Amino acid sequence: MLLMPAIDLRGGRCVRLRQGDFSAETRYENDPEELLRRYQGWGAPWLHVVDLDAARDGTLANQAIVLALARKHAIKLQVGGGVRSKRLIEELLAAGVERVVVGSAAVEAPRAVSAWLKRFGNERICLAFDVLLDADGTPRVRTRGWTHGSGLDLWAAVAPFIACGLKHVLCTDIERDGTLAGPNLALYSQAMRRWPGLAWQASGGVRDGADLVALAATGVAAAVSGTALLDERIKLEELQLFLPSASLPVSTSATAP
Repeated sequence: MLLMPAIDLRGGRCVRLRQGDFSAETRYENDPEELLRRYQGWGAPWLHVVDLDAARDGTLANQAIVLALARKHAIKLQVGGGVRSKRLIEELLAAGVERVVVGSAAVEAPRAVSAWLKRFGNERICLAFDVLLDADGTPRVRTRGWTHGSGLDLWAAVAPFIACGLKHVLCTDIERDGTLAGPNLALYSQAMRRWPGLAWQASGGVRDGADLVALAATGVAAAVSGTALLDERIKLEELQLFLPSASLPVSTSATAP
């Protein structure tokens, strides 16, 4: 399993939201380019970047930052947030983004997204589904930066794209996102049982090295982590297991909570 550090951008700043709530925001003073260099130095081959403004209302307020990061070609970028057109995908890929994440459009315009998968290939497109568990434990997909309910469960949302060659799927448990409460292992285990051929990316709740080990045991291809890495909560030797050629300038005093 690969550890994929995450940078969330809002208003040009690096932030983290708690449970997808835009009013529960933690701002970080770190410059996005500085974070890119930090994670590159750690040995991370991929960086996950999200434009939160675009995800919520389609305003590409952070596009200049995203494109600047991509043009450095320092690390492979997986970029999402507000991707609702073929033209934007083309622009991101042309700028040097390695993989584009499509979220809300996968629910709202599945035919168009199926065409994008065929046009750009399943290595260049990742579908993202943000979910909240209902009273029965069913993962229900939300869109537009987690603000709109779709009525679909995760499995119904993914199913139409299997025949199109879908490979990469990012799934975020909104209730755990930004909480450092631990990942939803049952959710990702179920996802792997349903579609073991997909390269699932788990997001939400990672707090320490033990969580990464537990996620790896479910069979997911990657774990996306933001808060735990920004706050240096994971020990050097724990990170090394999931970062190729790691040489990490992490404080040796950083420990799991």
